[in-house]
Amino acid sequence: MLAFLKQPWPWYIAGPLIGLTVPALLILGNKSFGISSSLRHICAACLPANIPFFKYDWKKEAWNLFFVFGIFIGGAIATGLFANPDPIAVNPKLATELARYGITDYHSLIPQDIMNWQTLGTLKGFLLLVVGGFLVGFGTRYAGGCTSGHAIMGLSNLQWPSLIATICFMVGGFIMANLILPYILSL
Repeated sequence: MLAFLKQPWPWYIAGPLIGLTVPALLILGNKSFGISSSLRHICAACLPANIPFFKYDWKKEAWNLFFVFGIFIGGAIATGLFANPDPIAVNPKLATELARYGITDYHSLIPQDIMNWQTLGTLKGFLLLVVGGFLVGFGTRYAGGCTSGHAIMGLSNLQWPSLIATICFMVGGFIMANLILPYILSL
């Protein structure tokens, strides 16, 4: 049983489990699934109330903070107990392409070759970590939610704005992965 847990779960198991969170949240508490709003709740709890964007009763949404904390704790437990000690399996063609950009270490989900403190001081690291992080945060607020909120919750509720947002997320991801990221990695 533990050997099964140490392997990546196939899509036909993980996907339905993620999908079942939508009806569970709706049935158990009439709550919407989404992660990005939790940052707003944290800011509303910690920042002075004179900022209009954070003037609302964040305590009514405190369940969301517990949900995100549960995701964090679950990830930490899963990493500690069920981590796969083998290197990440990477297609040989992709490994050859990534080697051209100096990425050769596949022992974790985050490539340590580009995601480290030394790289942060370079133009490539600044673009990937700081500018990329800002754009993700800006896009999340501009779209009115993150990929999990729109693609999982919004699409399951047949919300037109979520379909548009999800299409934009996908198009942006394809453009980033195939056009912009190779250019940044070659810096």
